[in-house]
Amino acid sequence: MQHQTNAPDPRYFQLVFQLIFLSYGILWLHWEANWVHYLTCISGCLFFNYSMESFRQRKFLPLVGKHGWMQWGFSVMISAASLCLLLKTNHWYTALLSAFLTVTSKYVLRIHGKHLFNPSAFGIVATVLITGDAWLSPGQWGSDAVIFFSVITLGTIVVTRVQKLDVSMAFLITYMGLLFWRQVLVLGWPADYFFHSLCTGSLLLFSFFMISDPKTSPALPAVRIVWAMLIAVVAFYLSAFRWQNNTPIGVLVLAGLLVPVLDTLFRSDKFQWKPTHISSIYSTINF
Repeated sequence: MQHQTNAPDPRYFQLVFQLIFLSYGILWLHWEANWVHYLTCISGCLFFNYSMESFRQRKFLPLVGKHGWMQWGFSVMISAASLCLLLKTNHWYTALLSAFLTVTSKYVLRIHGKHLFNPSAFGIVATVLITGDAWLSPGQWGSDAVIFFSVITLGTIVVTRVQKLDVSMAFLITYMGLLFWRQVLVLGWPADYFFHSLCTGSLLLFSFFMISDPKTSPALPAVRIVWAMLIAVVAFYLSAFRWQNNTPIGVLVLAGLLVPVLDTLFRSDKFQWKPTHISSIYSTINF
């Protein structure tokens, strides 16, 4: 007799890991926890997503049960967690605006049934540009090796569950190579400075939990790799030669405009979320 296993959605891992990172920042790095910001981002994303999904289906969706919030609210929690981790603001209404822009981009900015932009990246960039009351703070993570290895290990598990490790590694290897060339070979800075530049939680979270989003990256693997490398090159140039901060997220939003064109020119199967077997998850964790 063949037994079927209820396989967990890979997004469970991503959400759990994001909550682990947030807890790490508050408990270990001693962030000043902005509970109003966290509550506003999470509740705002859930409210706006429920409203827009109900409008799309032309009925009020159930809040609980099998077809309740797991159907309409689960995926948006990942975007809400990204806002909690990366975006900073002094006012609750700015956080609410970021939640609105994040969710709205999912429903309005679409081409061929696919998100045009990574929702949380769009929400963060748009909020920063519109309000002048929001910012990203990569320095809040420090450069502790624990963050470096934790994000890489846990992030690898997440992206391999959705077969997008290629885009993460293409971005990271390209960005690291350019950074090493500039800082160590050209400027002659010590290697410690190079490693310090890499060991930031925001860069690694971006690499493993944002650019790897299978819904907003090119479908064909080879094109996806080149796309990620292009993002790394442009982000590095803006950071190293134009002295701009937090460039990867902004470049990712702009690069989202290329994805529909690339998917049209280089066709491949459209990504669909599929459950992962428990046995394969265990084998990944235990190498």
